[in-house]
Amino acid sequence: MKVLVLGSGPIIIGQAAEFDYAGTQACRSLKEEGVETILLNSNPATIMTDMDIADVVYIEPMTVATIEKIINQENPDAILPTLGGQTGLNLAMELHKANIYNKYNLKLLGSPIDTIEKAEDREGFKKLMKSIQEPVPNSAVAETIQESKEIALSIGLPVVVRPAYTLGGTGGGMAETLEELEKIAESGIKSSPINQILIEKSLVGWKEIEFEVMRDSNDNCITVCNMENIDPMGVHTGDSIVVAPSQTLTDKEYQMLRSSSLKIIRHLGVEGGCNVQFAIKPNNPDEQSVEDDYYVIEVNPRVSRSSALASKATGYPIARVAAKIAIGKTLDEIDNAITKKTKAVFEPALDYCVVKIPRWPFDKFIYGDRNLGTQMKATGEVMAIDRTFESAFLKAIRGLEITGKSLFWQSEKWTVNNLNKKEFYSPTDERLWALLYAIRKGVDIDYINQITGVDFWFLNAFKSIVDTENSIRESEYNSETLFNYKRKGFSDKMIAELSSKTEEQVRQYRKDHEILPVYKMVDTCAAEFEAVTPYFYSTYETENEALPLNGSKAAVFGSGPIRIGQGIEFDYCSVHAAWALNDINYKSIMINSNPETVSTDFDTSDRLYFEPLDFESVANIIDNENIEEDTKTIVQFGGQTAINLSSQINENNYSILGSPVYSITTASDRGLFENFLKTIDIPNPPGSTASNENEAKKIAKELGYPVLVRPSFVLGGRAMDIAYKENE
Repeated sequence: MKVLVLGSGPIIIGQAAEFDYAGTQACRSLKEEGVETILLNSNPATIMTDMDIADVVYIEPMTVATIEKIINQENPDAILPTLGGQTGLNLAMELHKANIYNKYNLKLLGSPIDTIEKAEDREGFKKLMKSIQEPVPNSAVAETIQESKEIALSIGLPVVVRPAYTLGGTGGGMAETLEELEKIAESGIKSSPINQILIEKSLVGWKEIEFEVMRDSNDNCITVCNMENIDPMGVHTGDSIVVAPSQTLTDKEYQMLRSSSLKIIRHLGVEGGCNVQFAIKPNNPDEQSVEDDYYVIEVNPRVSRSSALASKATGYPIARVAAKIAIGKTLDEIDNAITKKTKAVFEPALDYCVVKIPRWPFDKFIYGDRNLGTQMKATGEVMAIDRTFESAFLKAIRGLEITGKSLFWQSEKWTVNNLNKKEFYSPTDERLWALLYAIRKGVDIDYINQITGVDFWFLNAFKSIVDTENSIRESEYNSETLFNYKRKGFSDKMIAELSSKTEEQVRQYRKDHEILPVYKMVDTCAAEFEAVTPYFYSTYETENEALPLNGSKAAVFGSGPIRIGQGIEFDYCSVHAAWALNDINYKSIMINSNPETVSTDFDTSDRLYFEPLDFESVANIIDNENIEEDTKTIVQFGGQTAINLSSQINENNYSILGSPVYSITTASDRGLFENFLKTIDIPNPPGSTASNENEAKKIAKELGYPVLVRPSFVLGGRAMDIAYKENE
């Protein structure tokens, strides 16, 4: 059998590295079954376009014309589009309209055309949901701006605009007035390939819940994972903080939504993975008159961004299993690659908590609109795992790698006078810190819940974090209290800042008193069966499940969440570094915090640590591995993230392979680099380094305006700018 796999094309907001992960896993999965794979993708910065992933690779435009040429050249038996995101699904529909499947006698694998139409066409989806008695919000389809206004007036403002066949909420939004609706409707109609938008009753403030489900051709169905958005409806799920498993649902609510998910995937006829999104009624007196307890919001009949998160959160390889289902295998025939003892027809059990926080680009685009809505703005995300929500949440904040934005950050513009204003709590990329600021200032969580809709459970968890901050600040720690602070997720750096000590002092005290993390395995089954895939997270308990690897080994530092200037290309480098280590008989250890990537796949390296890329985390991992053998480190493939760790790694006498720290520092520090160029007689533009504002003004005056301001140790030109006069 020969299958043409469609990739997802260039990285865009809403469609990033998760589809490289999905496509790579799918191609390898199909090859395991003896299927010959042909891959089409236009993005060269991907693992999936490597020659050893698919049998044949075409790096060409993602168009019907290109696909037809490939079909004539390769003569495939089938096409698999459901691992290529919205790009793959839209191409599947275009091929259908161009009669390509009939013309070349091709089978469409995954979701049939009828299923794609039902899920992606807003009117068709609404009709299907009503036919199976699944509640959907009051809505109607519009194809003109005038129609959208008429529908909005009949439903009642505010309304949500959802374009058909789009990704990441592109072109959509929430309209509170007819003037806003006119602009959003025009954008949505243009963004939709079929010029269709859904005008839907706003459910702002309702809880948003997702279920990741799988189905095979024998109608075996399972739920892989359920996830809860901390941000209520009104914020795109890609821009929301997400926790898995859900924390605030009752068992009755969980079972109700699980049953609904399985019913929907069965009636849609999806074969493979599917993502179902729900709104569930909050405990709000204003909403108690609503008859339905929940609404079905959307279904993605394909592997999605949430699928990557669910896969890494549970250890269940969704893309691998979906690819095998697509060629006719059933869940009870597919091995669980994690345990090697069980089959894929099971629902994973989690004995830990997972938190995802989006990574937005506003540190780069400081003048961008920071307000969040139904149109996704995040470029990437970070995932953290620990035993409790609070500790996983604090790990995730560390993993964001936003310079100057620790847990304790607050805007210079915030004052206590802001705290009674609704706008202060509006959804932005900074709302997380705003909520913590409000709690620190004594704002009642009842008031915050009323304004934001964030569930009391999460607000109480945030209050618990603030209470622990106060405990650390108010009393000197001892070995017992320090262990408790570590269990709650506070890093050495956080504790040092609160207790007026240095990070090194906290670290040394902790090591002297043997307050060390242990590592637990992500095994899909909460230790019911022994896992063979070494995939670990840290926690402060007693039993360590990550015994040191034997023999020569090296830890590859990944690149963390995707952001402007540091994207999938560094994941490509990290993966190849791990593979190259194996080629020279070194065990490869991967450290990364990004759930969207191939580097965090269950079988890319000999061992995976899903941890923040800060000094404390990587040093703890190296110490854990160094018990018997010296563990080398590789810092030059993880972008600026890994480079910025090199000095501390070197100062603490850990071994670095490749370029020495002196070379790395010389290239990254503007002053050292300028002096280096002088020593080897290579000219560079006149300039000098400054470490404060007055020095900068003096240098600029000597050089003469305009001047280029270039920070050291940054990526993608962040904070680099041209100043034409002193006040700039």
